[in-house]
Amino acid sequence: MLCKRIIACLDVKDGQTVKGIQFKQLQQAGDPVALAAAYARQGADELVLLDISATQEGRGTFTAMVEAVAAELDIPFTVGGGIGSEEAVERLLHAGADKVSINSAALRDPGLINRLAGAFGSQCIVLAVDVRAEPDGSWQIYSTGGQVPTGREALAWIQEGVDRGAGEILLTSMTHDGTRQGFAVELTRLVSESVSVPVIASGGAGQAAHFVDVFTRGAADAALAAGIFHFGVLQIPDLKQFLRQHGVAIRTV
Repeated sequence: MLCKRIIACLDVKDGQTVKGIQFKQLQQAGDPVALAAAYARQGADELVLLDISATQEGRGTFTAMVEAVAAELDIPFTVGGGIGSEEAVERLLHAGADKVSINSAALRDPGLINRLAGAFGSQCIVLAVDVRAEPDGSWQIYSTGGQVPTGREALAWIQEGVDRGAGEILLTSMTHDGTRQGFAVELTRLVSESVSVPVIASGGAGQAAHFVDVFTRGAADAALAAGIFHFGVLQIPDLKQFLRQHGVAIRTV
């Protein structure tokens, strides 16, 4: 049985780690390099660094920060935010990233997924999707840091992305993000059962039981969290112990 993964996420704006609620009300949470090093020591299985304002502001991801974070890590490291070309991916992989996360650029140009997977391998390409529950019960994809509704239905876009070569899905429920009320378990299971690549659940973690729920009922391969780690609500070693006690296969700290 493959071990489930715990992923610590650093959302970065203007050089600082931030965390909000449903992509708004951002609070500063500390230095990204120091936090990355701490999470690696605590036993995080992977780290994700997202430059959350890169797409909105038309900037590339801050390569120097990627280099500084990578120097502190001995775990897989994914970088995202404003990535829209082969050149950007090559630069970030050279700076120390193991994988890149693409989102808005792929929505504008779906062929980007094919090109990046062809150039670097599907294992390097994470398709990030920001979704919101609509009044009719559907899930819609949003772009540009969760600001712009695209009219795309979530599952259809995710399946297209996998068909084009994405090797992993980072599924963030904007509806659940920052609420600490639990992950979008039903949606996560639907996506996990519909694609052949790993699915990372993101948005809504508030306690250890939520991780058990998304790994068991939600069939997620990995679960990502930010605020509960940044603000000391939950410690990664304690979370992993809880998961093992509840029968979830997890890498030992």
